[in-house]
Amino acid sequence: MKRVLEGSHAVAEAVRLANVQVVSAYPITPQTHIVEIISDYCAKGKMNAKFIPVESEHSCLAALVGAQSAGVRTFTATSSQGLALMHEILHWVSAARLPIVMVDVNRALGPGWNIWTDQTDSLSQRDTGWIQLYCEDGQEVLDTTLQAFRLAERVNLPVMVVLDAFFLSHTYEPVDVPEQKEVDRFLPSYSPRFNLDTRNPYTLSPLVTPAFYMEMRHDMALAMDEAMTCFAEIEEEYAALFNRRYGSVEAVTCDDAEIILVTSGTITSTTRLLLEELRAKGEKVGLLKMKMFRPFPVEAVCRALGRAKKVAVIDRNFSFGAGGVFAQEIKAALYKLPVRPTVFGYIAGLGGRDVTTDILEEIYIKTRETDLPSQESIWIGLQEVKYAN
Repeated sequence: MKRVLEGSHAVAEAVRLANVQVVSAYPITPQTHIVEIISDYCAKGKMNAKFIPVESEHSCLAALVGAQSAGVRTFTATSSQGLALMHEILHWVSAARLPIVMVDVNRALGPGWNIWTDQTDSLSQRDTGWIQLYCEDGQEVLDTTLQAFRLAERVNLPVMVVLDAFFLSHTYEPVDVPEQKEVDRFLPSYSPRFNLDTRNPYTLSPLVTPAFYMEMRHDMALAMDEAMTCFAEIEEEYAALFNRRYGSVEAVTCDDAEIILVTSGTITSTTRLLLEELRAKGEKVGLLKMKMFRPFPVEAVCRALGRAKKVAVIDRNFSFGAGGVFAQEIKAALYKLPVRPTVFGYIAGLGGRDVTTDILEEIYIKTRETDLPSQESIWIGLQEVKYAN
């Protein structure tokens, strides 16, 4: 059934359809609309779930560690400083192999205090052992959230579904919301691989000596590698039921492209418009949309970008002292190729600043007219700032 939904409400609909049993929540702008709707569903009986309001984001995820360990399907959502406060528990969840699903609505980290979008909050958690999936529009948000539960429970790793603040979380658009019976065919009731059981007691997450710790981490690494194949299989099943798939990456007119723009999140939709305009003018340009960030889809990236002359990566994030995070990962992925394109890294749209087709065209022209990048990260759209003495 087609409905006009906020991106945040698309998340809530997916959580309802997934038959989640425990939701913990601490409100933080701009993810608050997600848990507001879910709490309303729980209060009115539209969801048969326990809703736990907590005193902080740290407590929020800690509560789900207990619930998921007891063998129930769980969910939460957060943003920015809230995700940063969860950092300790993020490691605990993945190492305990708990398939928790969490939505992060990308919001800039302070100070200065900013409630608008950039990806630094989620990308700064890239080494915590969580699968990360980035969304472009409301339909992808709903579909990816449903797929996230299947993926998490298949490989016993947590999944973070990521969407842009306001550009997506607070924007209304048509979303096809499937019927409950259809979703139940795709996502059956949760059957935990291990859980607390008084009839069969054992210890969870005990002290681990050097004799075993490394093997536990190796198992996590294997599970993360397995997630790549599992995600493709899960998407095929989803497409068979709902006729929608996204892929770990999406390559658009990349086969003959000399220059390829690499994007993620809502910037992708704006880039699609520019791509049509440039192609109509005869420019050999392509687009690579990055959906999956962890595990990083190295083979898919190499296939899509390997024949291009130049690659322009647009990062709505920044790792201080290193540059744009997606650009770093793209360069590392392409290093294995004997002949590889020149990678240009651009920083744009931090703190919610608009990334328009004019800005994207400026990026394209700079890349086309320059043999080599002038610096590791080229900042686009900076304003002159005059400081008072």
